[in-house]
Amino acid sequence: MLNISRLPRNDQTNAWNTILPKRTPHAALAQDINADWLVVGAGYAGLAAARQLAHNRPNDSIALVEAGVCGENASGRNSGFVIDLPHTTSSNLDQLEGSHRYLRLARAATAALEKNVRDFDIQCDWSRDGKYHAAVTPAGSRAMLDPYAAELTALGEPFEWVEKDALAAKLGTTHFHRALFTPGCVLVNPAALTRGLADTLHENVSIFENSPVTGMDYSNGARATTQGGSITAPRLIVAANGFSDQFGYGKNTFVHLALCASLTRPLTKEEQTLFGVDQPWGLTPANGFGGITMRYTNDRRILIRQDIKVAMGQDFSALKTQAIGRNHKALMDARFPTLKGVTFENSWAGYICMSRNGAPMFGEVSPNIWMAACQNGIGVTKGTISGMLTADKACNIDHPLIDDMEALGKPLQLPPRPLVEIGARANIGWEVWKNRAEA
Repeated sequence: MLNISRLPRNDQTNAWNTILPKRTPHAALAQDINADWLVVGAGYAGLAAARQLAHNRPNDSIALVEAGVCGENASGRNSGFVIDLPHTTSSNLDQLEGSHRYLRLARAATAALEKNVRDFDIQCDWSRDGKYHAAVTPAGSRAMLDPYAAELTALGEPFEWVEKDALAAKLGTTHFHRALFTPGCVLVNPAALTRGLADTLHENVSIFENSPVTGMDYSNGARATTQGGSITAPRLIVAANGFSDQFGYGKNTFVHLALCASLTRPLTKEEQTLFGVDQPWGLTPANGFGGITMRYTNDRRILIRQDIKVAMGQDFSALKTQAIGRNHKALMDARFPTLKGVTFENSWAGYICMSRNGAPMFGEVSPNIWMAACQNGIGVTKGTISGMLTADKACNIDHPLIDDMEALGKPLQLPPRPLVEIGARANIGWEVWKNRAEA
């Protein structure tokens, strides 16, 4: 029996979730059951894997177990960008095939999610608003936006330069020097999307929430034990992202980071007039370490996400989150001085899982055991396509995008944990300091 001790400890302050109507979670596992398939983790990867398994094998029973509550887990805590393009680029065009591969994977994931949103009328503010990729300084524009524009041109992807004054009119702030606008990004409430996906699974999928797996036995198929019962299945897909290495595979390959965000209350009519912006927008920073991610949502709220912390234990304290929330308020006041009276609904932390070489944990790791984990910070699209393709691979279905997924490689081993923590903190600290002008 493999004991699993590191369990999700979410802070219950995810505003994406708390602003939604109350939802009754699916019942926790309360007995011993058997299934044809077991999927661990009901984030984007696990939900996509369970849905695809149900499509591939409509007569099989599928058990999906989630440690917490859908919408309150990591998948419901991101900034709500369904990104179709490579997130960043280098200054050369040698990796264009990798970019084409990413485009194919991301757009297949987006199309699958959009179909589910439409087919099941998932109310998640799904909106093809595009996004601004912005630099604060001319130097930042030259160093990061110009190479990105060159790659987009080589890929044949549409984009638009938006200069300072025009950008200020779009965003309601004069903080940014220049941005690249790309039209393919979708903006959502990620908690609402996750909840909707969980609540519209096929009839042959049984989902159990508030059921953290505390033990795994691989002696006869896979047997997952929770506090209330157990699930035994001959085939297992582990899709718990950063917690997946607890299940005996992918040991010492994941770096865990905490990202903190804050979401305001809705702007009043008077505040909207002062703000002077009519259309929702999303903005990602040219430099992901020192910069700030922001959104203006359909329901007239402002999201601020800034500050990356190493969190190898995936246990970020509420006091730290509150302190970062106060910093977010200062950042917001500086960028939107006419909105200083606007307060945050909540601030929260969410975890992402990175590998040393940016590769996912994908595919069969042992006979009849597959993994769909380590999405390297682009969880909505990468998690979705990873889960879908893992299910196809497990069912021996030859999907053409499996080759693209496998071409991303496998995660490299990391040094011992103390060295990883020291090195990651030093690297992030250096990047933040070096790019402090882009904050």
